[in-house]
Amino acid sequence: IRQGKLRLQKWFTPVTDREKKKVIRDMMMLVLPRLPRSSNFLQWKDLKIVYKRYASLYFCAGLENQDNELLALEVLHRYVELLDKYFGNVCELDIIFNFEKAYFILDEFLMGGEVLETSKLAVGASIEEADTLQEQHVKKKQKSIK
Repeated sequence: IRQGKLRLQKWFTPVTDREKKKVIRDMMMLVLPRLPRSSNFLQWKDLKIVYKRYASLYFCAGLENQDNELLALEVLHRYVELLDKYFGNVCELDIIFNFEKAYFILDEFLMGGEVLETSKLAVGASIEEADTLQEQHVKKKQKSIK
C-alpha cells in the first residue's frame, strides 16, 4: 500500500472480489493515517492486522486470531529483505514494473500463507536459478527467430 494504492496482494483464504475490496479499503483507512511510532498491530473485526512501513511503502497482513503477530511481522520484514536483495533497496517502481518478480519472490518464500523457506540464501539461490533459466529460454527463443 502506498498513499492508498495497492501494488501487490495475496490471499490465502477464499474471499469474494467484493469482500476483498472492502477489506482492502478498510485496512487502508485503518493503517495509512496512523502515526509513525504507533503499534504495528491492530484488531479489525475478526482479524488481526499487522503492518510495517518501509520508507513510503506499507506491507500489511490480515491474520486469523490464532496466528502469531510477531511471526507475521518477521515474515513481512523477511519479504522486504528479499525484495531489497533482489532489487537493491526496493522502491514502489520496482514493484510496479516488476510485479511478477515480486510475486515470484513471495511464492518462493510462502506457500498457503505459511513460511516455506526461512533461509534468505536458499530463496535467493532459487530466484537466481529461475532468472538464469528465464534468460536461457529467451536467448533460445531469439536464436530460433533469427
